[in-house]
Amino acid sequence: MPDVAPLLSVRELKSLDGTGGRVFAAVVVIKKLVTKTATNGNPFLSLEFGDRGGSFGCTLFNDSPHFELLKTVGEGSVVRIEGKTEFYQSRLSPRLSRVALLTDDELAAPGMLDHLVELAPEGVEELWTDLQSAIESIQHDELRLAVRGVFEEVGETFRWCPAAVSMHHAYRHGLLEHTVHMARACLALLPLYAEVDRDLALAGILLHDVGKTIEYEGTLATRRSRKGLLQGHVVLGYQLVRKAALKARLDPERLERLEHIILSHQGEPEWGAAVFAATPEAVFVSMIDNLDAKMGMVQRALRQASGGEDFSERLPGLSSPLLVKPLPTNRTPD
Repeated sequence: MPDVAPLLSVRELKSLDGTGGRVFAAVVVIKKLVTKTATNGNPFLSLEFGDRGGSFGCTLFNDSPHFELLKTVGEGSVVRIEGKTEFYQSRLSPRLSRVALLTDDELAAPGMLDHLVELAPEGVEELWTDLQSAIESIQHDELRLAVRGVFEEVGETFRWCPAAVSMHHAYRHGLLEHTVHMARACLALLPLYAEVDRDLALAGILLHDVGKTIEYEGTLATRRSRKGLLQGHVVLGYQLVRKAALKARLDPERLERLEHIILSHQGEPEWGAAVFAATPEAVFVSMIDNLDAKMGMVQRALRQASGGEDFSERLPGLSSPLLVKPLPTNRTPD
């Protein structure tokens, strides 16, 4: 009898032992698809498949019967894949035996989108309420009006937008989660740094990544838009903030400092910053951004850990795998 392929989630797939050879089936989103060329000159596909619980890579050479289908349907498509598990350098990289594009009716099946779409773990309404409270807590009138004006312009997009394609908070509502977590950290840390202007730092945090609402597009897989590719979120955010601040008649000194936070928040030019942080508020915002981005990677890796391994896969943003095995519970003798 032929092997029966059980339908597994990505989390379940990655929890299998690393010996390989297990027959499986899965319904996944094509999150990334890049055509590359091997040393012999033949093209191959570097793929990332994923669902709500995680993702894994897969390499498909041009002699595969599935090469043209996957290349044609592209990123954001939902496919049912079947195959056998294989591992490369301890990472799941399966060999595919069958690929089928899901129909519209199959995509509309109850629970399908819930299975495929990764969401921020915290409730979106609570996050949105905290964001609005942070805006209204800005005491400087023109600065508060400027921040409010930016969010009125970007509208609902900010609620669902991811904070990145893959590095950190790369899921629906991720930008909202990242921004609110930064605002909470800001308010907790401000008492330690009297040199930092509270309103300016908080406004900078709320607005630092707002350009990502234009930079990113896509429903099931995030990709950079035309404007995102040509300008990037730092420039797009600077444009949004300057427009709203001028309309709110923000004074030139604060406007310059607010713009500087947007332009420098990435920290290093090689990471996308236009300039190095050069004001107390810009340094403060850049460091909190870096902290929450890295801890977001940590939190996601811990959420996606299957429980059977000590370390995660290598996280590019940390340049290392992460120890995901929990500490033993401390028990007090009776």
